[in-house]
Amino acid sequence: MIPMLSQSQEFSTFNAAWWNVENLFDLRDDPKTNDDDFTPQGEMHWTRRKMDAKVQGIYKTLTMMDLPDVVGLGEVENKFVLRELCQSTPLVQVPYRYVHYDSPDRRGIDVALIYRTDRFTVTDSRTVNVSDSAENFYTRDILVVEGVTTNGDSVCLLLNHWPSKRGGEEADARRLEIARTVRRLMLDLREQHPEAAIIAMGDMNSTDDESALAEGMGFGADTVNPEGIRLLTRRLPSDWGSHKYQGQWRYIDHVFLLANETWEVKKLKLHKFDHLLTEESGRPGVRPKRTYQGPRYEGGLSDHLPLLLRLARKE
Repeated sequence: MIPMLSQSQEFSTFNAAWWNVENLFDLRDDPKTNDDDFTPQGEMHWTRRKMDAKVQGIYKTLTMMDLPDVVGLGEVENKFVLRELCQSTPLVQVPYRYVHYDSPDRRGIDVALIYRTDRFTVTDSRTVNVSDSAENFYTRDILVVEGVTTNGDSVCLLLNHWPSKRGGEEADARRLEIARTVRRLMLDLREQHPEAAIIAMGDMNSTDDESALAEGMGFGADTVNPEGIRLLTRRLPSDWGSHKYQGQWRYIDHVFLLANETWEVKKLKLHKFDHLLTEESGRPGVRPKRTYQGPRYEGGLSDHLPLLLRLARKE
């Protein structure tokens, strides 16, 4: 059921979510990308039933999060799966639209934004390429979306999915360089929109003590860097995380905020709904319930948990 929100609830805050939904593929084999495993004939035997179950599960989760104003999504293949989410689930009752561009990623997975047109108007969108064809290095673009809330407040969003840890020191160096790019982009956006809330969020594949965040974004051991960018994820409980690796919870999904004193952070929440979790085999506790655990279909939604930021503009 789609929850009903009062007028005061609807427009008093701005709610921005991030979620890496892990391998949200369509059924078609795209000859330009390495998506063969996620087809009916591929290794994962990816069928319409499985895709529909995943899309419906994402819809259910967003509803339990009170239908955020904007949702950044990681690991979506294309506009088709975004249309399925927004138009083939009960989300069709809510005016969600999407922003998506194909990126150079070899598997064909991208970042995207869905947004409520009754709460947020997109005024501009673009991608920033962080791949290097000369070095045969291809990854997801940074998606930059600028817009205005219903109250007329400017918000700029930078959606990220940085390279994984596969590749060792070279991958570390790539993430460090991308972090510097995100930092520069946020500062450039502040020059253009000094009253805006500038939010960078995504799967950075880095914990807050690694070089990408500590050095590239300039946080060190602090929650605020020299330019005033805040690392909001450091507010979250350390006994959880957005991802679990070898039995250890850790935050590799992050939210950064650059905004003047008229913006107030009301909440940053890690959502750990029961349907997103399962008991961990061979270890105590729970882990995210994935769609596939290796080649075995598990029927979950993602190996990441979603984050929700609630901002308010002070009077």
